[in-house]
Amino acid sequence: VPLMTEAAARTALLRFASSKCCYGTKAAGELVIQELKPLAVYRYRLETFNESRLSEWAFEPVPAGRPRGAAAPPGTPRLPEPPPFRERTRRLRLPRTALIKECHGCHGHGRSKCSVCHGAGWTRCVTCKGSRRRLKQQKRCQLCSGTGRRRCNTCSGRGSKTCAMCQGEKKLQHFEQLVITWRNNVFEFVSEHQLDFPGELLSRVNGENVFRDENVQVYPVVDFPEPGISLASQRAVAEHRAALAASSRILQQRQTIELIPVTEVRCRHAGKPYVYYVYGLEKEVYARDYPARCCCRCALL
Repeated sequence: VPLMTEAAARTALLRFASSKCCYGTKAAGELVIQELKPLAVYRYRLETFNESRLSEWAFEPVPAGRPRGAAAPPGTPRLPEPPPFRERTRRLRLPRTALIKECHGCHGHGRSKCSVCHGAGWTRCVTCKGSRRRLKQQKRCQLCSGTGRRRCNTCSGRGSKTCAMCQGEKKLQHFEQLVITWRNNVFEFVSEHQLDFPGELLSRVNGENVFRDENVQVYPVVDFPEPGISLASQRAVAEHRAALAASSRILQQRQTIELIPVTEVRCRHAGKPYVYYVYGLEKEVYARDYPARCCCRCALL
């Protein structure tokens, strides 16, 4: 476990206090550090990079320059190389699956009813609210010329607008596409520790890598000094194989074990004992009861 010096522990606490709007830094400088207790916490992570495929129907406006009813160009879609351990989704159009059908959005009219004026071509005047006169002056509204309504700006008074689905072409081209999804599934486990310390904080920091295994198929870790890590590795490998192997193709697996340094700092301030923790390679600080706070509403973490 990397050793923590008294100067580094005090610097980390000063940085922590400076980041809080209602924490005073004077107390951090006056603390009398009595003991630095290094602790070892291990984090196991298994990443399974898998590929899944499914086909679905989609549609688009009839492409310009292509005869209506023509099939998609023949050929086999070229599959891109999957990026390792990076999630991505690709959609590839399958050849010879194109069908020309009437647009179901406008029923083949090429235009659809305006959603603002509901096909009327006009809307109520916002100034007189349809009363044709100004409410306070009792004069004819000049904005609508006393009609109580104005031409709809969305459809320019037509009551309809170009269909957004077919873009006025009245027909849609339906085709089948292949959806390829690369997903990185992560299993994470942090070894048990007898600390007055929220365990979820350890997932936000980095540790020193002590073990790494990457292959198409990895095997569980055995005989690790921390028994909980070996058990977690066996459970993770079994869960990922059972959940992913049947419905997708596993491309790569990677398992790592990190040593997250945690230092328990015991000190005194104004004659009273006080404990705080410095954790992670970033030297983050957890101080549950910081001795110098001027506002009880401040977040502790």
